[in-house]
Amino acid sequence: MGSIQPLSGNVLIEILDAETVTSGGIIIPEAAKEKPSEGKVIAVAADANDEITIDDIVIFKKYGGTELSRDGNDYLIVPDGDILAKIVESDPI
Repeated sequence: MGSIQPLSGNVLIEILDAETVTSGGIIIPEAAKEKPSEGKVIAVAADANDEITIDDIVIFKKYGGTELSRDGNDYLIVPDGDILAKIVESDPI
């Protein structure tokens, strides 16, 4: 299968799974999970915001974009304006 290249300022995000167990050890059932809002950038349209790059971990709006599944993975295509933040790992002091 070929790869997906987003167009018109869109970004392809691989959705990261939400936690299924709380820090206290409580298992969260599938029906009670929140809609994911974090993912890894897989591809970026040529005209998208240049602050967003492949492999960035980003936070995006929960109820937007177009969901799709391919090769057993879940993806979301969102406009670059729906990406709210990047998660930046800081260097330990």
